[in-house]
Amino acid sequence: MNPGNLLGRIYVPEGLKGPAPLVVVLHGCTQDAAVYDHGSGWSEMADRHGFILLFPEQQRANNPLLCFNWFSPGDTTRGMGEAASIRAMIDAVGKAHEVDPARVFVTGLSAGGAMASVMLATYPEVFAAGAILAGVAYGCAEGVGEAFECMSGRARGNARALAASVRHASPHKGPWPRVQVWQGSADRTVFPANADSIVLQWTALHGLGAEPDRADSVHGYPRRAWLGADGTPLVEHYTITGMDHGVPLSGGEGAVGAAGAHMLDVGLSSTARIAAFFGIAPEEEEAAKPLRQAPARARARAQAPAATGPQAVIEKALRAAGLMR
Repeated sequence: MNPGNLLGRIYVPEGLKGPAPLVVVLHGCTQDAAVYDHGSGWSEMADRHGFILLFPEQQRANNPLLCFNWFSPGDTTRGMGEAASIRAMIDAVGKAHEVDPARVFVTGLSAGGAMASVMLATYPEVFAAGAILAGVAYGCAEGVGEAFECMSGRARGNARALAASVRHASPHKGPWPRVQVWQGSADRTVFPANADSIVLQWTALHGLGAEPDRADSVHGYPRRAWLGADGTPLVEHYTITGMDHGVPLSGGEGAVGAAGAHMLDVGLSSTARIAAFFGIAPEEEEAAKPLRQAPARARARAQAPAATGPQAVIEKALRAAGLMR
């Protein structure tokens, strides 16, 4: 069994009072936690709205490109490998800080988005909701060759089979996490058909129809939503027309994140919209409102590994579970 052997970094805003939400943030290939956080702006959002962040981080010993191994059965099965490693980190954060267990969320880009799919499928009882950016449906691949087939959009299955993959991944019988999906229409790394597969997978799990209950646009980009009985979106899908592979961002004063490699300024902040979907931030950020800067002491927690404190708690829990050497 692959022992996972992931790193874990925590970000806690200064003076945060619990019980607080927890967001698990999963970086993409060639990235690390600090790079992804700087580009996406998650710690800035945590400072503004008050929640804890956990950044699982891949090591080159596991994957030379720093991708989470979302295509390896040893890492995508409940109780095994990287999936179990991330689950153990969540438990460790809960022991070190006052976390609201009803408000635990997961999000990620590309390989991190695919790993977010894994976490939602293998531990659905843990998460209230998730957001997948340029990711793939759970069960799309079992090996490197199949992974490339999946990413190219040639592995799309029907709704029943896609839902069955998730149902067989854990003993959970529902209710299922809410899911938000983000996809660039010009993405040639993870083709747009994958977003459709994720939507099929989760609408089927929620017992929703093929047609959305709401179809509109946000800042000119198409959005579809499938609603629950109380009008809450259970599945939501944003298509960023003309966008390549990356995280949609919005520039300008008061915006979170920073444009760069796979961090794309398209005039719409996925980070803010995801936080709103999770219910831990308002629907619309005040564009002109300056951010309260995080104290250097708090910001350092997300950007550098610690030998003591919360990081030591995570490492102790992983070793005890046999998930870290």
